[in-house]
This record gives sequence, structure tokens and C-alpha cells, in this order.
Amino acid sequence: MRRAPRRSQGQAGFTLIEVMIALMIFGMIAAAGVALLAFSVRAQGASGAALDDIGAINRLSSILTADLAQAVNRPTRDQNGTRLPAFTGGAGQVPMLRLVRGGWSNIDQSPRATLQKVEYQLTAGGIERVGYPALDGAAPLPAALIVEGVRQATWRFRYAGAWSDSWQGTPLAALPQAAELTLVRENGTAYRMLFLVGTGAPRPRRGDAPGARPSPTPTPTPNARR
Repeated sequence: MRRAPRRSQGQAGFTLIEVMIALMIFGMIAAAGVALLAFSVRAQGASGAALDDIGAINRLSSILTADLAQAVNRPTRDQNGTRLPAFTGGAGQVPMLRLVRGGWSNIDQSPRATLQKVEYQLTAGGIERVGYPALDGAAPLPAALIVEGVRQATWRFRYAGAWSDSWQGTPLAALPQAAELTLVRENGTAYRMLFLVGTGAPRPRRGDAPGARPSPTPTPTPNARR
């Protein structure tokens, strides 16, 4: 019986089926690697967006805490000379919050006061903070966008144990003692923030004896509730 000739070393190799199987396995591994890389990129982008969003909320809270804690009783005038209360705010008002704060740093030693009138307004882009270079009769400085994607912003103000949906400062009660801001983002997430106004200390009313506590009568504003 005649034996089949052996293949020489130069004729050894892979068959077509073996090559196709190897290519298929390589393709599956490459596809899995691309999918994993794409998932990592998307996760990193989502994490970055979430961190930026949390940072914006924290920035808004920090700025409001500083502004409201240093609020002072100083009425102002607008560009038309109209007298404005020291503190106003509430839903549906434009701006939604206006106050005068102390502690305005003056690094360049400009000829101005250390008090500053600031406003917060809700626009289509989010919540903006507007500052004024002077307390009376000055045009506003460019607005600074603090947080984006805000659908709704609701304020409440507390004075003498009562909460009110709006505040219009009067000579007898210029500032509330606390403020509450509720934000609703475009994705439906709600945030509730509480702030002390002017450190929340009781303020003497006109006619009160020195050292006496102010009368517990709340500011005469609509929709007051406990």
C-alpha cells in the first residue's frame, strides 16, 4: 500500500475555515472593546454633567447665604428716582429678590460704599444675579448666570413666627428673619434651601424700649401663613 506524501515544512499553515474563525473571534473582541470604551465615555460625560450641576447648586446656595446673611436696612432709589424698600421678594415679582448687602469687598480702593444693591431674577436660562455699582440711581452691572435649567423658583419669608409668600419691606419691618427658596429643575428635581436674613436677629421697632424684643406682629403681606 502506497503512503500519502508528507507535506513539507514550507507547506504548513491555516485553512480558510481556521482563518475565518480567527477573524470572527477578533471581531467580537474588538466590538466588545469599542462598546466598553463608548460606555466609559458616556459615563464620564454624565458624571461630569452631574458634578457641574451639583457645583452650580452649591454655588447658588453659597452666594445666597452670603448675600442674605449680610442684608441691611438701607432703602435705595432706581434710575428714575423711585424709592425702593431695603428688601423685596416673592413669586411673580421682577426681580424675584432685591436686597442691599454689606461687606462688598473693595480690593482696588474705588470711591464707593461697602454696601451693594443686588437682585436675583429667573430667566429662560436660569437664575441670574445682578449687582449695582452704586446704591442710588445707578444702572445695573452685567448679569451673572449662577445656575441653569431652572423651571420654577418659589420664595417664602419668615418673620415673628409666620411665613409669607412675598415681602415688601416697611419702616417697621424692613427685613425678614429667614428666607426659603424652592427650586424645581427642568428634570423635575426639587431643592429646598433655608437662609438666615441679616443673621436672623430680632430687630427693634420704632417706639420699643432699648433692649426690648420687637412686637410679634408679622409684616402686612398677603397669603401669610404659619
